[in-house]
Amino acid sequence: METYPSLAVAVERAAVEHPDSDFTFHDMKGRARRYPFPAVEAETRARAAGLRAMGLRAGDRVALALPDPADFVLVFLAAVRLGAWPVPMYPPLGTGDLDAWAARSRRILAAAGARLLVTTRALAPIAWGLLGEETRLERVVAASALRDPADGTPLPEIDPETPAFLQFTSGSTADPKGVMVSHANLAANARAIIVETCHMRPGEDRALAWLPLYHDMGLIGFVSSTLLHGISATFLPTLRFLARPLSWFEAMAAEAATVSFAPNFAYALSARRCRPADVARLDLSRVHTMGCGAEPIHPDTLRAFADHFAPAGLRGDTLMPAYGMAEATLAMALRPRGSGMRTRRAERGGVAVEDVSCGPPVPGHGMRVRGEDGRWLGEGEEGELVFEGPSVTAGYWRNPEATAAVFEGGRVRTGDLGYILDGEVYVTGRLKDLVIVRGRNIHPQAVEWAAAEVEGVRKGNVVAFARPGAAGEELVVVAETRAEPDADLGPRVRAAVREATGVDPAEVAFVPRGSLPKTSSGKLQRRLTRELFLAGRLGQTGRRVSSGRSDPAALARHLGRGALARLRRAARGREGDGEG
Repeated sequence: METYPSLAVAVERAAVEHPDSDFTFHDMKGRARRYPFPAVEAETRARAAGLRAMGLRAGDRVALALPDPADFVLVFLAAVRLGAWPVPMYPPLGTGDLDAWAARSRRILAAAGARLLVTTRALAPIAWGLLGEETRLERVVAASALRDPADGTPLPEIDPETPAFLQFTSGSTADPKGVMVSHANLAANARAIIVETCHMRPGEDRALAWLPLYHDMGLIGFVSSTLLHGISATFLPTLRFLARPLSWFEAMAAEAATVSFAPNFAYALSARRCRPADVARLDLSRVHTMGCGAEPIHPDTLRAFADHFAPAGLRGDTLMPAYGMAEATLAMALRPRGSGMRTRRAERGGVAVEDVSCGPPVPGHGMRVRGEDGRWLGEGEEGELVFEGPSVTAGYWRNPEATAAVFEGGRVRTGDLGYILDGEVYVTGRLKDLVIVRGRNIHPQAVEWAAAEVEGVRKGNVVAFARPGAAGEELVVVAETRAEPDADLGPRVRAAVREATGVDPAEVAFVPRGSLPKTSSGKLQRRLTRELFLAGRLGQTGRRVSSGRSDPAALARHLGRGALARLRRAARGREGDGEG
């Protein structure tokens, strides 16, 4: 199957060669808007003309803060067709998050040098407050104001080696780094995912995701990769899934979807929240791939999910553990379609563990393991995973120091620990997250998974880390609870961790729901948790993606800043039509 050389070419040619394929967008009530690929071409051409009318040119960076999947996809592709570089940003999901959102958004806007921010009419009055000396932002515009169908100016040809967009990594809140993802990177990674591993074909397959589109798994896996091969895709709002996990599977059944991906927590949540009677009414027999990646994969979670959804016709061999990162575009290792989950028993630091195979490196790419002394390690030896191939990106935008630390001659250092056995990649943890207690290497995931199984602890919301002690490093466990913890919860967590790892935590601390910091993609931040815990500030920073809190004072403050910024801009005679 042919891979289009760039996203810009894909929009044009897919409209002609795959007119029956489509992008379908569901709203929070489940209502669908279907855009056949010819309509995608027409809509993105009109919006590209609207962006050009706003002064955007090839090579300019344009930030997107759009919660609606349809607006996000159409504006993203419009910018790509114009040769501009989109910069996806997550939108605030509540007024209680405005301070944290604004602070992170300013850092991203400054690092990217974005001239334009496209958002919603509701968010625009707040977003105007992001203008300032620390950013190059000139204008905020609502997505609904971008269409300009009368513009007949031809769109530029796009060099596949130029960046398609900047993907800002979510792991660092203080120093966001923009990965330069080229069209050629996307084409290589899309082929490895769609053609070589998932074996998807236009007219036969449909992908479906509720993943946030500002994150690489949703944006590259379900927007770019499908379009580059003419595959239909359906998009659900992330909040719809979080509010009602069954909606994920109802939509898959209704749309006859065959492929979906999600992080480990989503499979645990779905098995817990979807009632057996509701599952039994679904038909998921067409599904051949349920991918799992973006965070550590717990084998018991996937087994429980497979058992829970078997009455809907979902086969166990649909599960596809995966491994990837933004610096490698997306996928680095995938289990072959239909091979299911593969695990092996191992022992590390005297602790028995079950490792999950993420499959071989994606076709056309390679993975090696390097030890602390810099030498390449052999079969089954644990060290840092190093990835190489055409999906490796050029580095971080305008950040040569960070680029030099991670990228090296067509390779990327992952910062992850793992090993390769029988040609398959096993990821065991983060290099810098190892806890060393009395000379033993303890992987924090083993501690976190053991603690999460204790009744009263919120699964997927446990963080383990080391702190300095009188006799060396000590183990600390911090866990969220649904209710006020009873007196024996601490001892039960200690016992579970001790049984699983042989190490007794120096301290077990409990925090309320929503206290642990997470990235914009929903991953727990161990290092930030440690910093906040040691400083006595855990739970006080409002760094969650959505806290659910309402803060009228914050809303008024940000509206005031936005109004003042817009008045100053108007006073300089630069007010434009269509701005939010």
